[in-house]
Parts: sequence; C-alpha cells; structure tokens
Amino acid sequence: MNIQTSTHTNMQPNIQPMPPAPKRRLAPYFWLAAIAALILASFSSLNLAWRDLFQAQALRTTLEFLNGFAPPDLRLAHWQRIAVASLETLAMSIMGTLLAFVMAVPLAAFASGKLGKYDSKYTALYRGIAFLARMWLNFFRAVPELVWASLLVVMAGLGPFAGTLALAAHTSGVLGRLYADLFENLPAESEQALQHNGVGKLHSFFYASVPLAWPAMLSYLLYRWENNVRAATVLGIVGAGGIGQMLKYHLSLFQMQSAASVLFALLLLVWFVDAVSLGVRRHLAR
Repeated sequence: MNIQTSTHTNMQPNIQPMPPAPKRRLAPYFWLAAIAALILASFSSLNLAWRDLFQAQALRTTLEFLNGFAPPDLRLAHWQRIAVASLETLAMSIMGTLLAFVMAVPLAAFASGKLGKYDSKYTALYRGIAFLARMWLNFFRAVPELVWASLLVVMAGLGPFAGTLALAAHTSGVLGRLYADLFENLPAESEQALQHNGVGKLHSFFYASVPLAWPAMLSYLLYRWENNVRAATVLGIVGAGGIGQMLKYHLSLFQMQSAASVLFALLLLVWFVDAVSLGVRRHLAR
C-alpha cells in the first residue's frame, strides 16, 4: 500500500509557473509615428498641383505628345545604328560591372576586417586600414553615376570610355559595401582553422571565406549588372555614349518617331539582360 502511494505521488507532473508576459516597448511605435509625421510634413511642404495634372488641357497635351511617337521609324539604316548603340551600352555595362568587381573584392576584404581579425599583433593597424577602406567605399558609393560621368567626360572626353569608368566607380562602392558586410557575417571557424595551421591571412581568406560567400557575391554582381544597363542609358545624357546618347539626340531634335524606335530597342535590351540574369540565378540555385 505504501509502495503504490509513493509511486502515484512520484508520477505527478511538475507544474512550473508561467513566465511573466513581456513588457511592451513603446520606442518602436514612437519612431514609426515620427517617421510617418515626417513623411506627411514633407508632402505638405511641396507645392503639388494635382488638380492641374488631371485637367482636360493637360490630358490633351499629353495625348498630342504621345501621338508624335507613332509610327516608329522602321528604316533599316536607323535600326542598324540602334543595334550598334545597344551593343555599346551592353559593353559599357559589362565592362563597368567587371571593373567594379575587381576593385570591390580587395576593398571589401580590408573593410570587413577579416584579414586582421585574428592577429592581435597588428590589431590597431588593421582597424585603421578597415576604416580607410570603408571611407573609400562610401566615397565611391555616395557620388551617383551621372556625376561621375560628368566629371570623367571632361577628363576622358565624350564616348563610352567615360561612361564605363563612371559605372565602375559607383558600382565598386556599392558592391564593396555589400561584400564587406557579407564577409563580416561569415562563420569564422574554417578561416581560423587554416590560420592556426600556418596558412597566411590572405590565403585563408580566399580559401575559406570567399567560397562560402561566392553564391551571394555572384547574385549581387548580376543584380548590379541589371542596374548598370539602365544606368548606362542615363549616362548618355551627358555624352557618355551608347543608346542613351542616341535617344537624347533624337529627342532634342524632336524626331519622335526615331526616338520611339530607340525606346523600343531599349526595352528589348533590358528584357534580354533581365532574362539572362534570371537564368543564371536559377542555374546557380539548382
């Protein structure tokens, strides 16, 4: 009888008290309200004439402007010039992206602090180098492509060379920052193991960290290439060559039908680049 009672007593569940409910923090709601108030204040400070935009006269003027684009210019000689300009824009985007990648990887390696993270002897030196690399990447990223192209057209002259350098300068800052954050958040065990076995910092970085980050690095590279195709078109406004310069030429002369053909070719070019990038990413995912 005593054995059964003790067994029944031991089998009773051990009920733990419920943990206290987490306290609600008001700070996130405060910052969301502050951001919403700033957005509303920015719209109230702008003189947005929405009524004038939807007036009948504005709509008639817009329709007359759009009718000037029809029908597009279908002459063979014109489309041959468009094909040459499209290939020039495509080459600018590819070369600019590749040059940016070559510049971004070493700058990102230094900016992430990976090369000196496990060396206590030169910690201060590596921190200073990482700070300078990040500032350099911020400088390249802060200046837009159009500003870079405006400066480089003066230095290198009109044409695609200035546009390619402008794309490379800005894209190197963007890719370098993305790659630096990517390297910084990688697991450190494999790189530490190589360095503890006598492998140098540079070799351990390229043998341990870069292979882990390579799929994301390639995805960022393809995404920036898609953006650079569109940016290369905009750079034609300042004389950086490509299909954008051809579009500006026809629009400035009010040759709307020829400009319509250029716009259609631009849509085809963007569609082609997006399809190639999507295909490469799907192949890597498999």
